[in-house]
Amino acid sequence: MDVLSEVLKAVKLDGAVFFHGEFASPWCVREPDAGTMAAYLPTPSGHIIIFHLLLEGQGYVRLEHEDRAVPLTAGDIIILTHGDVHCMGNGPPVPPMDTSEQLRQILTEGRMLSQLAGGGEVTKLICGYLTCDAQLCRVVLAGLPAMLKVNIRDTPSGQWLENTLRYSVDHAEASGPGGAAVIAKLSEALFVETLRRYIAQLPHTQTGWLAGVRDPYVGKALALLHQRPAQPWTIATLAGEVGVSRSVLAERFQHFLADTPIGYLTRWRLHLAAQLLTSTSKSVAEVAGDIGYESEPSFNRAFKREFGLPPAHFRSQAKTPKQSSIGRESMTAELETTRGK
Repeated sequence: MDVLSEVLKAVKLDGAVFFHGEFASPWCVREPDAGTMAAYLPTPSGHIIIFHLLLEGQGYVRLEHEDRAVPLTAGDIIILTHGDVHCMGNGPPVPPMDTSEQLRQILTEGRMLSQLAGGGEVTKLICGYLTCDAQLCRVVLAGLPAMLKVNIRDTPSGQWLENTLRYSVDHAEASGPGGAAVIAKLSEALFVETLRRYIAQLPHTQTGWLAGVRDPYVGKALALLHQRPAQPWTIATLAGEVGVSRSVLAERFQHFLADTPIGYLTRWRLHLAAQLLTSTSKSVAEVAGDIGYESEPSFNRAFKREFGLPPAHFRSQAKTPKQSSIGRESMTAELETTRGK
């Protein structure tokens, strides 16, 4: 069982490439935040993750609010997990070119190629984004820094993904029906491969959800909870399926997640409920049953404790753009708090 796969199936990832860039040094561009990008997307709801894959040459990337630049070489993929404003470039310092207007044209008119001619070394990039359910992706994103870098060229799967994505982008206009869907799936696969590589490289002293995924006991328990969230789990039945004592499982969960298995399950169920309330027409009672609550009143109380609103009120507020925006801001604030711990 693969807990990462179980969670990513639930968060409903959807990806796309927004341009294939060729830049000759010296160059520097300022990429806007995910909120700016959302205004030009056909489905602006949800959380937006930005990625850049360096195909040729070299460069750097820097978050706008930080001084430190991260060097890039061919094969590096950069994931902006929270869609922060960032600068990318190569060569001697030059004033950054704001790409907000260019991004609007790319996303609204379907243009794919972007070029800057500085006369020096050429850097080639594929840039894209992924959207995911804002409630459910918190589980994964809260365990990630604002920006992470992984090189994918040192594994056969990474090389295949890079070459296939490069080919698909190069031939996007000639690919005919289904071409965009292929690129979307490749973008998703690239993100998953990056997360897998990132998890494998975490130090053994690391804690948090992603480190817990790698632990044999916690990882198996998480996979079971995500695979069968509506099952009436107890610490005893969960420990029995994992093949470890209750005390060991509880200790390992506390070490990695600072929580109990049942406490974690309760929050995951409620976030699943929030997703169902905003994406389906099921009644509150049906949603409660789907996630494992036998009593609608007990579900209402638990949901209000988690979100500050009863389920029906939460659903009605989520239907308005203003409230959806507030929800995204709340998520960002929560993730910032998590990152600061």
